[in-house]
Amino acid sequence: MCIIFFKFDPRPVSKNAYRLILAANRDEFYHRPSKLADFWGNNNEILSGLDMEEGREGGTWLGISTRGKLAALTNYLQPRLDRDARGRGTYGLSNALLETPWRKLCFGKRLFLEAVERSQALPKDVLIAQLLDVLNNEEAQLPDPAIEDQGREYVQPILNKYAAVCVRCPDYGTRTNTIILVDADGHVTFTERSMLDKDPSRWETSTHEFRLQS
Repeated sequence: MCIIFFKFDPRPVSKNAYRLILAANRDEFYHRPSKLADFWGNNNEILSGLDMEEGREGGTWLGISTRGKLAALTNYLQPRLDRDARGRGTYGLSNALLETPWRKLCFGKRLFLEAVERSQALPKDVLIAQLLDVLNNEEAQLPDPAIEDQGREYVQPILNKYAAVCVRCPDYGTRTNTIILVDADGHVTFTERSMLDKDPSRWETSTHEFRLQS
């Protein structure tokens, strides 16, 4: 599934404000191998996690470059694959079109905005902790006609699990939280919280910091 919340302000008025506040969940099968976020080998300009699934090595779901370019992907839930359809492009918000958000997106966005509104008064570590709380909210937002319509060929109990910001199923769910902060001076803080050994009770948190290149 995956979900992304972000606020972008390229020219913040206040010195304490952020150019970018981004909070994202990666939802994936727990057994799918991946690397924790780091700079790419000899290319030290790109920071991201990496998919290590055999035959698909090297892909990513969220990354940022030292020059300020950012890319993110989410899954798109649909009842069947239309092989004749044109490509949709990429949306960086949820699992539906921007005009038809799921209830969990509306709920999560409200929690995200509450944290963003306090961001200038909060120490950075406290802001990150509050954003992680948003990403790990497991309250299912039901009923949701939008998710039921898009996933009408799925079993109802599975759809109900998808109705929370943080997805928890036996073998699939939220396995990576990512927070990206870019302050007014172009200082980037990239915090990743990742599940260890396919165990939802074990997590590791790492942080990378750098300054954007002009």
